[in-house]
Amino acid sequence: MKWIKSVGFVALVMIVQVNFAQTQYEWKQATSGGYTYKYVTNDPMHARFYTLRNGLTVVLSVNKKEPRIAVRIPVRAGSNTDPRDHTGLAHYLEHLLFKGTDKYGTLDWAKEKPYLDKIDALYEQYNSTKDEAARKEIYKEIDKTSGEAAKHAIANEYDKMMAAMGGQGSNAHTWVEETVYEEDIPSNALEKFVDLQAERFRNPILRIFHTELEAVYEEKNRSLDEDAWKIQEASHFYLFPTHNYGQQTTIGTIEHLKNPSINAIRDYYHKYYVPNNMAIVMSGDLDPDKTIRLIDAKFSYMNAKPIQEYKPSPEKPITESTVKDIFGPSAESLQLDFRVGPANSKEALLADLTSSVLSNGKAGLLDLNLNKQQKVLRSNAGVRQYKDYGVFIINASPKQGQTLEEAKDLVMEQLDILKKGNFDASLIKAIVANYKLQQLQGLENNANRVEEITDGFIKNKGLLWNDDVAVLDKMGKVTKEELVAFANQFFHPNNYVLLYKRKGEAKGVAKVEKPPITPVETNADKQSPFVKAINGMSMAPVKPVWLNFATDMQRAKAGKAEVLYVPNKDNGLFNLQYRFEMGGWNDKLLPLALQYLQFIGTEKKSSEDISKAFYNLACSFNANAGNEETTVSLNGLQENFDKASTLLEDLVRNCKADEAALEGMKNRLMRARANNKLNKSMIMTALRNYGVYGEKNPFNYTLTDAEIKDIKAADLVNILHNLFNYQHRVIYYGPKPLAAFATDIAKIHQLPAAWMAAKEPAKFTRRTQGKNEVLFADYDMVQSEIFWVRNLDAYDPKKEAVTGIFNNYFGFGMGAIVFQTIRESKALAYSTFAVLQTPAKKEDQFAFMSYVGCQADKFNEAVAGMNDLLNNLPEAAQNFDNAKKSLLKDYETERITKENIVSSYLANLKKGVDHDLRKDVYEQAASIQFSDIKGLHDTDLSQKPYTYCIVASEKKLKEEDMKKIGDVKKLSLAELFGY
Repeated sequence: MKWIKSVGFVALVMIVQVNFAQTQYEWKQATSGGYTYKYVTNDPMHARFYTLRNGLTVVLSVNKKEPRIAVRIPVRAGSNTDPRDHTGLAHYLEHLLFKGTDKYGTLDWAKEKPYLDKIDALYEQYNSTKDEAARKEIYKEIDKTSGEAAKHAIANEYDKMMAAMGGQGSNAHTWVEETVYEEDIPSNALEKFVDLQAERFRNPILRIFHTELEAVYEEKNRSLDEDAWKIQEASHFYLFPTHNYGQQTTIGTIEHLKNPSINAIRDYYHKYYVPNNMAIVMSGDLDPDKTIRLIDAKFSYMNAKPIQEYKPSPEKPITESTVKDIFGPSAESLQLDFRVGPANSKEALLADLTSSVLSNGKAGLLDLNLNKQQKVLRSNAGVRQYKDYGVFIINASPKQGQTLEEAKDLVMEQLDILKKGNFDASLIKAIVANYKLQQLQGLENNANRVEEITDGFIKNKGLLWNDDVAVLDKMGKVTKEELVAFANQFFHPNNYVLLYKRKGEAKGVAKVEKPPITPVETNADKQSPFVKAINGMSMAPVKPVWLNFATDMQRAKAGKAEVLYVPNKDNGLFNLQYRFEMGGWNDKLLPLALQYLQFIGTEKKSSEDISKAFYNLACSFNANAGNEETTVSLNGLQENFDKASTLLEDLVRNCKADEAALEGMKNRLMRARANNKLNKSMIMTALRNYGVYGEKNPFNYTLTDAEIKDIKAADLVNILHNLFNYQHRVIYYGPKPLAAFATDIAKIHQLPAAWMAAKEPAKFTRRTQGKNEVLFADYDMVQSEIFWVRNLDAYDPKKEAVTGIFNNYFGFGMGAIVFQTIRESKALAYSTFAVLQTPAKKEDQFAFMSYVGCQADKFNEAVAGMNDLLNNLPEAAQNFDNAKKSLLKDYETERITKENIVSSYLANLKKGVDHDLRKDVYEQAASIQFSDIKGLHDTDLSQKPYTYCIVASEKKLKEEDMKKIGDVKKLSLAELFGY
């Protein structure tokens, strides 16, 4: 999925004046290091496109900001290319590409192979058998044989190798026309990494199959619980009655998931995982000449094959609109969808630009006319573009007392305004300029670079990268007249899909039933010869770089306020922050006052005038109050700094009460609070807070409905007028020298002779878990979600190193003990983790949290499985070594720059440390042994009581099963939310 959307709208007015026609984006060819590559002139990524002799595409983009490389390995195959009788196959294959080959993931391939061959045959027999009794007997044999095969396998060797070389975020995703493997590695691990990837795709073995299939079942069941996923599937189904975008789901049908074919999966791999259908995309600290030579040498074994592209019949024009109701337990909303033409088409370009005219976060028609005027709870628009078609999406949520139909009518009114051309023509140029600004900012992030290039490869094999690079210049040439003409052609009464998400019971939701699975051996303490060889490869040392707050950051005074300063030497952008050590715990009205600020103006300027003024200055501001901190920030072009900061000062100090705006905000707030009670994630957050703190906790420390009703506009405005009279720091990252900035800001941001005293903050005491207890909240869902929470000792910075290694070893990541046991061995969950939480400030405590999301009928096994790990820490020497190496390599390759320097400084201060704590952690981690994390586990977790926070359907989860754990307390939503 790809959204090309402007968020947090900032217009670069200066850039708007550029003559877009002057820039040329042309394919050129060059040779370096013995390899010929293509590139596009004026490509800001300077990407080199190589095509190896076997057809493999390699794209390299150099970025030396940090000693790391972001990697994507895309395959142009997804649910579109699934066989009709095996939907979900591409997605399942993605899971299996983490299981190893005949060289790794196995103790003895010769002994393992006969069992895997037998499992293949059993699944084919299982597929062709219709009699349920016979199928159960076959499955018993599959389960038995799988257990025998697993004795010769080693689970998660891939993840262990990635962790040992310092990889981060190993993952993959499958979507309608793509499967993409995602990595981020230290630059000095490149040779190891390429060796591993070449082996990974050489001969993948589909081992540990039936437990992984169960994980996919769980993923399917999770999707059945997500109303957003239901809307997604319905949207595609009705927009694309012919194309596989709408007719085949990525996870697959329940029927097909119940009848997998290993042979079909293997055939699919050989058909689509060929070099002329794949790419390796890298961005980061790399030498292109050395990198391409390495990849060519390691991947030359791959042989090209003809690819049969998915070429469906064209969809017929939509001549009759479709309106459907989607039912589920979450809050009401609507989605309006229009079908867009193919990627790189003029229609796709105009649709994307049109979506930003409607919604850009600041000055779009939906932004100004619906969101700012509070006519709906929220609304937005965007385009999700695929290769063959795209989807133009408008979302809206009704406010209190408003029907979905009324919200839809308001959205339709904005489309009419668009079609009549009732918007300023300069908006188009400003949107393009904002995209350019985002592009400039995104260039510093390797992940952004590889994502953009990968998207181009999926859609057109990168052959139209020149068009991708030129797209903003093309947008800049679009006139208002052209866009209005497009809108009138594109939006008409009979060519959309309208989905009303209504609250109610979803009919016909059938979960994938749990088959009986005997836990398999993971051999976590074993290691294949291939892994030993990879781990034994030398890596050039990378020295960590620590912050020196005395030199990396400068200090000054502006009136009474301390100024923290870091220079921006790269461009003409600034970021200004006023940071207060007070928040919603000091005053419940403070967060609402800052929210109110976006809807009101001053005596001389309306709220809309102020939004447009910031927009014209190429600056934006944000004001937000957390529990204990408040920030007011401003960012944009330095040349407009004085005007923008003066405008912000005027707004905060001279804002005017607006009763209508307050009533609108109250309405939306009440609706948002009601919607939160329908959101299972919010319910679980509330439940965990209750588990950690008890009845009085940070989550339910909020205003009652009656208190909201009694809020006066004058009260909120008074808070805003006095905001800058409370003690705060001034933080600046920008090009202006410190002395000049301090002088200027002191004139603009005038401060009182003495700070006002903030109210004493509310205090919350963490509970001591004296016995096991269960906190339960009922929710209409297929799965059950279980959190274990436990409060631990007071913060000690000397425990951070052992805590970090423990988390890597025990519960965080696919190579961790929890994941290997709960998911890989026992197939009890799709998602599971455990983490020792380090507090953000020295006054707080360490805490523990673990999680399993599973089918309700797996509840007892899942709880028992996690409890066993909490009581008995398995020892796997290689896992521990990897966990330790991973932590050390993370610190060696991490670089904290720009405004993050000040954030790091303040974070360290909160922990009672006046220097870069990472240096201490790194040095301490080097000497930590397994006995240290075992001692931590024994002291803090083993044989200890926990609070179990459970969200599930009481129709599916038996209370007597929960009572086996501890006393059960069913909490009402009023108790959890405080209103």
